[in-house]
Amino acid sequence: MADSLRGQLLIASPALTDPNFRRTVVLIAAHDEDGAVGLVLNRVTDTEVADAVPHLSEILEPGALLSVGGPVQKEAVVVLAEWDDEEVAGAMVFGRVGLMGAEAESEQVAAATTRLRVFAGYAGWGGGQLEAELQEDSWVVEDARVEDVFGNEPDLWAAVLRRKGGAFRLVATMPEDPSLN
Repeated sequence: MADSLRGQLLIASPALTDPNFRRTVVLIAAHDEDGAVGLVLNRVTDTEVADAVPHLSEILEPGALLSVGGPVQKEAVVVLAEWDDEEVAGAMVFGRVGLMGAEAESEQVAAATTRLRVFAGYAGWGGGQLEAELQEDSWVVEDARVEDVFGNEPDLWAAVLRRKGGAFRLVATMPEDPSLN
């Protein structure tokens, strides 16, 4: 297996037409020879976290919206946080960004984090599957930044491609439906 992609972004190439991943930006949270797990960063719903997962509302900003992390186990709740105290954190993904452990106490999490984001479901790949998709040029890899995870960029897909530079700047200008161009 190549180096782990944990903490990297996968940007869907225009050739990736699977509706679960079309024009997505996925943060890889874990990656080893057994597979990979990630969270789609640019699929925010209109549902407030307080309505979907009431017990988390006390540690989130009022009005925080639920994101769709991917097509796997959509009923699963995954919390990504920017941690001030990494000893309270679950698995770290990059820098101070990591997952909230299932056993974490709300009070501890609130005191140990700067920002939180809640996802329903996640993206997953079996052993070798992601590597095969990378060989097919289904994904573009880019370093993740905190603002990618917690920012309010309306078109994260295009913004990250522009940041990557080179020919990707042109790809970033591609319309949602090229046939309408």
